[in-house]
Parts: sequence; C-alpha cells; structure tokens
Amino acid sequence: MLDDPATEIIVCCGSGGVGKTTTAASLALRAAERGRRVVVLTIDPARRLAQSMGIEALDNTPRPVAGVGEEAGGSLDAMMLDMKRTFDEVVLSQASPEKAEQILANPFYIALSSSFAGTQEYMAMEKLGQLYREHVTGEDHPEGATAYDLIVVDTPPSRSALDFLDAPERLSSFLDGRFVRLMLAPARGPAKLMAAGFSVVTNALMKILGAQFLKDLQTFVAALDTVFGGFRQRAQQTYSLLQADGTAFLVVAAPEPDALREAAYFVERLSEDAMPLAGLIVNRASPEPEGQLSADEAMAGAERLRAEEPGSLTAGLLRLHADRVRLVERERTLRDRFATAHPQVATAVVPALAGDVHDLDGLRRVGELLAGDAAAG
Repeated sequence: MLDDPATEIIVCCGSGGVGKTTTAASLALRAAERGRRVVVLTIDPARRLAQSMGIEALDNTPRPVAGVGEEAGGSLDAMMLDMKRTFDEVVLSQASPEKAEQILANPFYIALSSSFAGTQEYMAMEKLGQLYREHVTGEDHPEGATAYDLIVVDTPPSRSALDFLDAPERLSSFLDGRFVRLMLAPARGPAKLMAAGFSVVTNALMKILGAQFLKDLQTFVAALDTVFGGFRQRAQQTYSLLQADGTAFLVVAAPEPDALREAAYFVERLSEDAMPLAGLIVNRASPEPEGQLSADEAMAGAERLRAEEPGSLTAGLLRLHADRVRLVERERTLRDRFATAHPQVATAVVPALAGDVHDLDGLRRVGELLAGDAAAG
C-alpha cells in the first residue's frame, strides 16, 4: 500500500488511546524512506515523539523532518492540527476582510471554533481537504508549496471512532437547526408572523441574558449565510475524497473488547458509506512468551513447588508465565472473533514494545512490524 503510487491518502482511525498517532507517524516515515513525498497530519503527538522528529514547534504548517527519505528520493513533513487556526483560515477564505474580522471577533464564533462538539473532527477533515488541494492536485497550489504524493492522517482522539465521520453532519445539523433558521428568517411574507412571535422570545432572552449577548448571537447567525454554506460544501468535497480509490482507511485498535467493538462498528460504517478499508491494525498486542509450556502446566508446576518450598522464586516465575500465556490466548480469541465476523478485513498485529516510541528508530521498528505482519498474512 505504501509503495503504490495510486495511494494518495491513508487515514488512521479508531477510538482514543489505541496508538493512532504512533501508527500514522510510523507509516509516514516508512513511506518516505521508500521514496514517497509524504506529509503526516498528527493531532496530539507525545512531546518526545514531536521532538524526535525535529519539530518542537509543531503547528498548522508542514515542517520538514530532517534527513528522512533523502537517499530514496523521498521526504517527510509533519504538522499538528490547530483547530482554531484552521477554522479561522476557512472564514478568511470565505468572507470579505470586513466580514471576516467581524466574525473572528464574535464570542459565539470563538466558542464554536474552540469547543463545539465535533469541531476538531470537522477541522481534521477540512485540513485534509486543504492539503490535498494545495499540495497533491495543485488546484490551489500556493507559490513555493511542497508537492506531496501521500498524506497520512491521524484522526482526533475521540471517545468514539465514528465521530470522525459524523462531525460534518453534526455541524451541519446545528447550522441548519430550527433556531438558526428562525434567526435567519426574513421579516416578510409568511415569516412576518414568525418574526412577530420570535420578537416575544428575543425580548425575554434580552431580559435574561442581556442586550449585548443577544446582539452577539444575532451577528453570529447573520454570518452563517455567507460563510457556513461554504463549510458544508467543502465538507462534502472532502467526504467524496475519502470515498475515492486513492484513499485507504486503516482501523487501529487495542487487543481489548471495547476497542475491538469500536473497530467493528467503524468497519461496518465504512462499508455502509462505501469508503475504502485497507485493514485492521491490532496495536500493542502482548508478545508470545518463550517456550511451549501451557498455562495449566505452568500453574500445576507452580503449585507443586510452592507446596515443597513456600517462597520458591521459580514458582512465582511459573505463575507469571501462566498469566502471560492466558493473556495472549485471550487476545487471540478476541482477534479470531473479529476475523470471524469480518473475514474480508486484513489484519496486522503489532506486539507491545518494551518502552514508549519516542524517536525515529522506534517509529522505524513499528513500521517494520506492520509490514512484516501484513506480509505474513
């Protein structure tokens, strides 16, 4: 997949805390060192990981990772999503300078762009669309911008993996909601009665919340017609981009029931939405213990030793071995159950490493494990 020039976008998705950021960075590094010109969009990389890539000042602009991919003719740039700045960029591109200044200073816009549910997921899709238009297709190619042939996206750490796909619909539902449409209704024709009734509501709100609050709200809503229609259109374009043949989704999960249940929901949703699923990555799997001793045999041996010598160190080691074997068997059962329910989904397993991945060598190791497991079937 990384070597195929037809693959232009890889989206790493899954529930929070399963290692999406590390997986995305590992894939991007491996692709760059195999000759691709890559940009990786991360959401919240660990500080040491960002520093190891030479990008302590990681922000909304792609920054080159020094010394990566040059021998193979590739390159790697990295960036971290700045939700507020991305939102501001869209407003500036959609509105006149005067209107944009008014919107950016509005308290309701500041709240929406900073903390509205789904905004981070929406802006991740918006930034993906920007990168594709500016750096891959060249449609909006800024002067001096780097050309990429692969974008790797780390999706936001949402409680639910589905938030990434649902965010545009959630934002659109808010913008098309009854209250917003009422605020935008013209005071003519059939809307006069509505406006007359609404004035009663606004008067009540003014008494409770204050005139300035209501004025800010009305100013914000008045801007929706000129700006947010463009948001919906761009979201639809990016959604279509995600469905294109050049996109590949990788669902990342931990070997735990809840994470694999989320992964199953996401796989089914991708299928329903006709989005290209490349496979499942089971991350941080417990490594197989050395030797062929079963859990039952290890426990039986431990009990015999403890009966003869209560403080036996060997007995303790045998119990640890039994626990490890049972953990590995439980994780294998979970993976088998997933594979039975979704036989068409290719799976790669990445064993848990001894320590955190915080440098390029660690990312290379994860990339090798991914490629090796994928090749092995």
